[in-house]
Amino acid sequence: MAESAGALAASFFLTWLIFNRLLPFRIMPLAFFVIWFVLFLPIYWFVIKDGQGATAAKDRLATAFVIAGAMFTFVPIVTVVGYVLFRGLKSLRPNFFTETMQVVGPLAKATEGGAIHSIIGTLEQLALATIIAVPLGVLTAVYLSEIKGPLARPVRLVADAMTALPSIVAGLFIFSLFIEPHIFTQSGLLGAFALSILMLPTVTITAEQVLRVVPGSLREAALALGAPYWRSVLMVVLPTARAGLSTAVILGMARVVGETAPVLMTTGGTTALNTNPFSGFQDNLPLFVFAQIRSSQDSQVDRGWTGALILLVVVLLLFILARVIGSAKPGQRRFRIPVPGRGRRRSGR
Repeated sequence: MAESAGALAASFFLTWLIFNRLLPFRIMPLAFFVIWFVLFLPIYWFVIKDGQGATAAKDRLATAFVIAGAMFTFVPIVTVVGYVLFRGLKSLRPNFFTETMQVVGPLAKATEGGAIHSIIGTLEQLALATIIAVPLGVLTAVYLSEIKGPLARPVRLVADAMTALPSIVAGLFIFSLFIEPHIFTQSGLLGAFALSILMLPTVTITAEQVLRVVPGSLREAALALGAPYWRSVLMVVLPTARAGLSTAVILGMARVVGETAPVLMTTGGTTALNTNPFSGFQDNLPLFVFAQIRSSQDSQVDRGWTGALILLVVVLLLFILARVIGSAKPGQRRFRIPVPGRGRRRSGR
């Protein structure tokens, strides 16, 4: 601990000396930290080598690389979340969850109006997309992992290719298929269709990898007991992979919950409350943030950051819910349904 603290201090003062006394120009703080870390490594290595030997120095240097990599990954995440909290909490009021933007003008304060119409639209469209994509994705994963038919390779290739599908392509597809021929008008349901296209490959690939981890001995045991193959998959393989499948659903929802381009072309967007996703224009949180942030008024920009904060909280709540459901052990029900008559003692034998 003393060696690392001394090496950090020595490299810091050496970096400060270079930037403030030797260089004729000022450098950005990011460059300062990079040079600080680059100078820390050889100083730390020489200190450990002098006291504990070359082997210990190599081990400590590898540990320093791992810790630095973790910090460089963790710090941007904390910075982004902290900045969203800082900007979003300034305009967050209880009316944000009870009011809409229908009667709010462009010069209104950031604390006026709300996004209840966008929150309801987000939840409904995400739920519909999940209902559409998750069964199809899990069934496709079962086919790729368990059935392994002749179409397994092309299906896997298409699923892998669809993971890199630009989100606007899904919106264009739904727009050209339903809206342009005037089959349907823009609605929350069409937005859910576009989101389900983006969610499907993520759920499929992740669920397939999870099903492959299930030990083959469980399948063999179920077959040895006389169960048909479809029943062994339904009653043994899928319950065993329940936690992993919940993670697949989480990844699929995280893939689409913040998408703006597909819903921009399919839902239409509105400032009024529409709880029916099957008819009429509907809004959601990404559209709300997009409409507010692109404004020239500071109050609307602040309101957009509040919408981004609520979107972040929605993702966190969905993640916690999925983890609670997926944390149950195989064969154990997280929520028990009482059965009438069960648990009563019989009067006679």
